[in-house]
Amino acid sequence: MKFAVLFLALALGACAPMTAPPGVAPSVPAIRGETLTVRDGLQLPLRRWAPEGTPRAVIIALHGMSDYSNAFAMPGEEWARRGILTIAYDQRGFGAAPYPGLWPGAETMRNDLRDAVAAARAAHPGVPVFVMGESMGGAVTLTALEQPLDVAGIVLVAPAVWSRADMPMLYRVALFLAARLTPGLVLSNSAANRIVTIVPSDNIEMLRAMARDPLVQRRTRADVLFGLTNLMDEARSAPERLAAAPPILFVYGAKDQVIPARPTEAVIAALGSRALVRKYDTGYHMLLRDLERARPIGDIAGWVLAEATKAVR
Repeated sequence: MKFAVLFLALALGACAPMTAPPGVAPSVPAIRGETLTVRDGLQLPLRRWAPEGTPRAVIIALHGMSDYSNAFAMPGEEWARRGILTIAYDQRGFGAAPYPGLWPGAETMRNDLRDAVAAARAAHPGVPVFVMGESMGGAVTLTALEQPLDVAGIVLVAPAVWSRADMPMLYRVALFLAARLTPGLVLSNSAANRIVTIVPSDNIEMLRAMARDPLVQRRTRADVLFGLTNLMDEARSAPERLAAAPPILFVYGAKDQVIPARPTEAVIAALGSRALVRKYDTGYHMLLRDLERARPIGDIAGWVLAEATKAVR
């Protein structure tokens, strides 16, 4: 028995979760062409959907887990028609960014967001800048607000706030053991979905396109799930630690099967009057890519443009 306990302790200590290494060339954050250069010199691919002429507002959009910047093609095209520039970058470890498949660390992701804000403000002086985070990107955005963020407003789209405290004990134990004993264990997203059927959107054509997209990750390391859960823990309790936050729009779908309703509604309650909330009865987790996406896309555009008008007065 003592030998088994000693072996387990050694195993837990030896197999630490792996994180993506940082860049090695300090740099001034900047947007050049289709690249966002962040403070440690790493270059992150980006996509943009631009209106004709000077934009009325800029949205920096952060994608969710296993996804990448192309997640915002549908809303980005519509927002461009309304005078809004959308800039989305592949977060470290995702899409075509460096070190795909490795967890970058929550604080590193928040620093990249801060750098993206600084770069966007420098590239578009005088234009109000907003940050929008979807799912995992929403958790990065929400936790970044614990320090002042110089933006005109925040949009949270179904943010990932499913903390350990909200999970069944079996999930928590399995996650801890997998991350510590076999952090490099690669889990197939499709296999997990066969065990627990989760419908992220009613847009089946879009989901099939994602399944064929080589930049959408279909396999996930155990230590990446561990890192994501740590981030969701932070996001769940973030409203208690927010600095003076800019205006917040919180949108989510009543049919979300990815992030349970209980933690979502608890975060909304904790934000209180600091957030304007929009719940869509027909909406799923991928609210901005659903078949009924027109309404939330339009509501976000209307809110952003109204807040942008206030910001430039």
